[in-house]
Amino acid sequence: MFNRSFLRLTSLALAASMLVMTGCEQQISESVIAENESEIVVTTAPETEAVEYVAALGINSNVLPSIAGVTVDDAAEDLAPVNLTVGVINSVVRDLQQRLMDLGYMDPDEPTTYYGDATSLAVQYFQRQAGMAMDGICGVETWDAIMSDSAPHYALKLGFQGNDVTHAQYRLYNLGYLYNASDINGTYDEKTMEAVKKLQEMNGLTVDGIYGTSTYNLLYSDEVKANIVALGEQSELVKKYQQILINLGYLEGEADGNFGLGTQNAIKAFQSRNDQVVDGYLGPDTRAALDDPNAIPFAMRLGEQSDSVKELQEYLVKYGYLDSDKATGYFGELTKTAVANFQSKNGLTADGLAGAKTISLLHSGNVKKNTKQSSTSQSSTGNTGNTAATVPANTGTSAPVSIPQTSYVGNGGATVSGSAANLIAIASSKIGCPYVWGAKGPNSFDCSGFVYWCLNQAGVGVSYMTSSGWRNPGRFKQVSYNELQAGDIIVVSGHVGIVAGGGTIIDASSSNGRVVHRNLGAWWANHFICGWRIFS
Repeated sequence: MFNRSFLRLTSLALAASMLVMTGCEQQISESVIAENESEIVVTTAPETEAVEYVAALGINSNVLPSIAGVTVDDAAEDLAPVNLTVGVINSVVRDLQQRLMDLGYMDPDEPTTYYGDATSLAVQYFQRQAGMAMDGICGVETWDAIMSDSAPHYALKLGFQGNDVTHAQYRLYNLGYLYNASDINGTYDEKTMEAVKKLQEMNGLTVDGIYGTSTYNLLYSDEVKANIVALGEQSELVKKYQQILINLGYLEGEADGNFGLGTQNAIKAFQSRNDQVVDGYLGPDTRAALDDPNAIPFAMRLGEQSDSVKELQEYLVKYGYLDSDKATGYFGELTKTAVANFQSKNGLTADGLAGAKTISLLHSGNVKKNTKQSSTSQSSTGNTGNTAATVPANTGTSAPVSIPQTSYVGNGGATVSGSAANLIAIASSKIGCPYVWGAKGPNSFDCSGFVYWCLNQAGVGVSYMTSSGWRNPGRFKQVSYNELQAGDIIVVSGHVGIVAGGGTIIDASSSNGRVVHRNLGAWWANHFICGWRIFS
């Protein structure tokens, strides 16, 4: 579409057409050839009608003509700019985004016709990789390079600079491969390259010091091996943080300085509640969070599944707050309601979180029983409120979505309320916020950061996971594409979002460059991996 051959052929065709235009019929006179036969004289007949001018076309022209195969999207501009810049809406942008995603410069998403900041940044990263000027503008040269069969895939190499380098360095620092906070400088220098080599060596990857797709995926996976205080170590440092974990209710027993499985699980539980990457390591960020006097103490909460949850539920059954068949080990809406009722009846703050005071009181036996019918029998939905979700008008580039303003109707026509409605309301409040790779809120997000922030704001205890991590989060009920309903999490290849019902989704979209509310079309069905039922 935007190659040099096309431009040359089109220019020649236009030049030829100018020779036969009505009102400006050009004639080549009787050939007057100089003796040396090197000079051709061209004369033009007098103008008899108004002249029709044709726009010049060349490498530096502003527009290309609308030709079949170049602009085919009715919603896009009639003219395809030679230079694609931020704000352009054109069908060729969809092809560009798809190619950038294939090469690893953009997070996978449904491609759009909008050339936004995220697309511009991806182009800059490609230009950096290809040794071109990093202006974020996709002109002819950049287009040809991106579409070339030999186009390079995304990777960080020695000397590269950018926010993506900073993100990588920050994670390397927290895993102990970079030793000082000052090493996080946004430049892929010798120290960073050596840290990547050490990471690759300890984790069985090819040791080349190049930060490519496999290294990136490892860095944020549950399987990554750290180079810091971890399982099997014994030290006074471990003992210090064991005591803090005990004080916060994450660990039982005495602090002995031995970093065992119990300590690792306690650290993971702490990280999931304190906005940390859940890896079970005592990295710099986790130690700082533990030292923080405002660290969030342990409490079982919505979305958890464990033997401890089942034990809690059995106590709630014993005292009449939960039906016996609901003691499944999963902390769902019914369990949250039962905990809140217990707390209210026994003089505790009724927040539905099973913290140290709630658990201690349950274990004491000195409690007030629920003499009425259990809360789960009173409410089949387990709603914690009666407010229905209202989703604002669509702000993406996809087809507009019509949503009733007085209630929210999900798939199947049922009104969505309670926790699912709360999640959707929280998600919809962030529509229009910019897409920023690696951001977890509150005012900018990437796709997994958006889901993480919304769920935690809705009271669902989840740790931060990349879209790959959402393929197997270790809990929640898995559902098929046809079973999706409002409040579910949808996972597609390299992307994740929140189902809003009515055949729509709210997600942080790299291709739109912001959080959008859009239709679940064929792209989502074709790239679907799994869905997760959060509220059941």
